[in-house]
Amino acid sequence: MLELKSLSAGYPGHSILEDVCLAVRPGKVLVLLGPNGCGKSTLLRTIPGLLPALGGEVLLDGKPLGSYTPRQAAQKIAYLPQSRTVPSITARRMALHGRFPYLSYPRRYRREDFAAVDRAFAQVDAADLAERPMAELSGGQRQKVYLAMALAQETDIILMDEPTTYLDVRHQLETLALTRRLAAEGRGLAVVLHDLCLALAVADEVAVLGAGRLLALGGAEEIYQSRILEEVMGVRLDRSAGPRGWRYFCELPEEA
Repeated sequence: MLELKSLSAGYPGHSILEDVCLAVRPGKVLVLLGPNGCGKSTLLRTIPGLLPALGGEVLLDGKPLGSYTPRQAAQKIAYLPQSRTVPSITARRMALHGRFPYLSYPRRYRREDFAAVDRAFAQVDAADLAERPMAELSGGQRQKVYLAMALAQETDIILMDEPTTYLDVRHQLETLALTRRLAAEGRGLAVVLHDLCLALAVADEVAVLGAGRLLALGGAEEIYQSRILEEVMGVRLDRSAGPRGWRYFCELPEEA
């Protein structure tokens, strides 16, 4: 389990979030919600140590994350950023970067590394992209390759910053269904999303961030009933019953 104990995130001289207490639990999907600029992505980068914490600590399996070597931590936590540079390599070589934590230098890929990448491409329905140059792929196709790279890392904890970026509606739904399958396998996921409707449909737990702090934490039903998202996001949130559960939708408030 990954625990945040009074974690403060930001940059030297500029704190964005303070005193955040959260947990990424095995078998659960935690979704981080909040307006633009509230610190969701900053918090996600701080968790694995890509940004130094300004206060508090991150515990991994009960031990401070700093007590692990970078390689050990990378074998336990995978991080999928919202965007990244596009190298001049094939999609397969990109996904193989997810195997770096298991390799010594100079890196020589093993049979199990290629097998892990093949499984990851199959999970994201992108096997047909494996031999194509990254530069030739669309934004949505690249996003699927980056997701495959994170899955090839084969960690118990996965952090995803806007994993549905650039994806069409069908692939957005497929990606969120994948997060549910990963959770069913026992992995813990923390996901940043902007789409409130998708977020409430996929989340086991929702963390609402704003005004420099954690404003609310609870299950999707609890967060919906509290109306905190309407207050923070400035929208009207409603839902209707569907054959597979609640369907959420947003609209501008009447005064808008």
